[in-house]
Amino acid sequence: MKTFKLPDLGEGLQEAEIVAWHVNAGDHIVVDQPLLSVETDKAIVDVPSPFAGKVLTLHAKVGDVVALDGALVDIDDGGQVEDSGSVVGDAPTATTAHEVREHASAAAPAARGVRAAPAVRALASKLGVDLSIVTPSGPDGVILASDVERVAKVLANVAALTPLRGPRRAMAQNMALAHAEVVPVTLVDDADIHAWAAGEDTTWRLLRAMVAGCRAAPALNAWFDSQALGVRQLSQIDVGIATDTEEALFVPVLRNVAERSREDLRAALEQMKQDVRARTIPPESLRGHSITLSNFGMFAGRYASPVVMPPTVAIVGAGRARREPVAVGDAVVVHRVLPMSLTFDHRAATGAEAARFLAAMMADLQRPD
Repeated sequence: MKTFKLPDLGEGLQEAEIVAWHVNAGDHIVVDQPLLSVETDKAIVDVPSPFAGKVLTLHAKVGDVVALDGALVDIDDGGQVEDSGSVVGDAPTATTAHEVREHASAAAPAARGVRAAPAVRALASKLGVDLSIVTPSGPDGVILASDVERVAKVLANVAALTPLRGPRRAMAQNMALAHAEVVPVTLVDDADIHAWAAGEDTTWRLLRAMVAGCRAAPALNAWFDSQALGVRQLSQIDVGIATDTEEALFVPVLRNVAERSREDLRAALEQMKQDVRARTIPPESLRGHSITLSNFGMFAGRYASPVVMPPTVAIVGAGRARREPVAVGDAVVVHRVLPMSLTFDHRAATGAEAARFLAAMMADLQRPD
């Protein structure tokens, strides 16, 4: 018998959520047959079996979060019993979100040094109150029964905690990483797009303008290594396109945009959007971009400070186009303008480099064609 464990799925990921099993106990399988599908880093991937034989035991169920090297399935391959190396005694190999919360609630009081009498602890347990979130009002920081009752009343009017799963979980983790690492600075300006032809493709114009910006200030088309305090300059411009879905924000990548035609990029973009919505986009299409575009103006908003996701250095944001008075020589006329935002990591690029990038974008956007 052999125990198959969650393999390293790349990108430094330490866990994955099971979204589907493709086998059941008692099934006979062959090498490379898909065993299950897991979700991690916003992508759903199939995990094939490295063994052939009979499925004996599934160690986790749909919805469980399995740690790297955690046991997934026992397979009878006709050989000797092989230790999974993942569990000791009766320790679980998969943890549900509910179990994580239960464990966190039990461990938190000790971690924070909560002070409360046994009777107060019993009351908290009865009312379902986590003592770690209670503000003590007693002497020397002691939690009183009245403190527990106060929090219980508040929680009674609050919806139950909904754990983040799948792409929402990945998004939260990525945003925390960006907040911890990046030193963001944002520049804003307006591009006068009055000369555009009717029905102009805004996304195409933004992509072309980003190419102009990267050529004027290559420092923004790069990856920053925060550990080595160094920059990896990138010659190819691979643009991550922020794409909204009901589940979360995805960032599929358009490769080598500087060398592709308008028609090619538009077709590729439409295909990526379809794949994202169907959750069939391959993981490699969500990784490795060199700079990001967020066209949030298609929904609402003028300016923003969009989040730079390490290791990239910059993200461009396009707001909602509007008509407003502008000065043309000595006259004031009404033109259509496009609000632009550029957030960059100040560790990797200077303010002057970012300004040159934005100026080149603006100049390209203001061209009639």
